[in-house]
This record gives sequence, structure tokens and C-alpha cells, in this order.
Amino acid sequence: MPRQPDPDLEGRILNAAGKLWAKGGEGALTMRAVAKAAGTNTPALYRRFKDRKDILRALLQRTRAEITALAEASLTPEEVCERYVEYGLSHPHLYELFYQHEYELFHPSRAGRPPSRETRPALDAVRRKLAERLGGAPEDHTRVALALWMLAHGMAMLAIGKSLRDFEPGVRSVFTAAVAALVRESDNISRQ
Repeated sequence: MPRQPDPDLEGRILNAAGKLWAKGGEGALTMRAVAKAAGTNTPALYRRFKDRKDILRALLQRTRAEITALAEASLTPEEVCERYVEYGLSHPHLYELFYQHEYELFHPSRAGRPPSRETRPALDAVRRKLAERLGGAPEDHTRVALALWMLAHGMAMLAIGKSLRDFEPGVRSVFTAAVAALVRESDNISRQ
């Protein structure tokens, strides 16, 4: 009787790759180490991923999907920003990995593949939520959505890097207030 493929193996591989990345960065992410950490062998790993870059790409895509799901599940632009920062703080190594390599997802022509038509779904979610609240088309709110994304990303990276320790407590409330102010002023910003 032929062996049945393990439906959970790909998830275990990506989880193992994420943990290895968190512990040792790119140098720790070898095919042999990933296979061992995932509880499989290297031939099984190679049947699913052609090389280390392929695993990295799948890890990046999964991280992107998780961030997108959080953004889509949010009810307001403010909630998108809060959840975005929370994701970064809850998954600091994956978040940093994503922003070190996300350019490859959005601009694959650098890797010899045709350019992707995909946008940044979290940014699109903020634009839609701004349009729902303020009217107009989502594209009318691109500048504000970009400002909110930059603010949230900056907050996440500064907190991950522990650069905000001298300003605790209260840093998070400053961020929340800044997001609220941007949303309040978004009508004026969008028209500029």
C-alpha cells in the first residue's frame, strides 16, 4: 500500500523554518536543519520545496496572509493599525524577516519573474475602511492609508528594536492618539 502524503507536513516545515529563523537568522535555515526540526527527512522536504529560498518565500507568503487576515477582520482603520502593531510585537522575528524580504514578493521581476500585480492587502484594507467611514473611493484615501501604515510599521519596528524603552509607559497611547488624529484629519490630507 503506497504511503499517504502528510497533510500537516508543509505547516510543520514552515513552523520549523520560522523557529529556526528566530533562533539563528538566515544561517540557521538549512534544508537539513528544517527537515530535522519539522520531524521529517530532507527528501520529503525537497518534494515540497525546491530550496531554502522556496521555503523563505512560502514563509513570507504565510506571514503576508496572516497580516492580511488581521487587517480584513478589523472593523476600523484604527483597529487595523493596532492589530498590525500587535502582530509585529507577537511575531517579531517573522515581522522583521517579512520586511527584510517582502520586496521579493511585490517585485519578483528582480528575481527573473514577471512583475506581480498584487498590492499590499493590509494597505488596501485601510483604504477601504477609510472610504467606508468617510465616503469616496478607496483610492481617494491612499495618502492617509500610507501614512497610517508607515506610522504602524514604525511603531512595530521601534518597539521590536526596544528603542522606545526610555519613553515607557505611554508610548502605545501616543501611537493610538496619532492614528486617531490622522484618521480625523484624513479628509484634509486626502485632498492635498
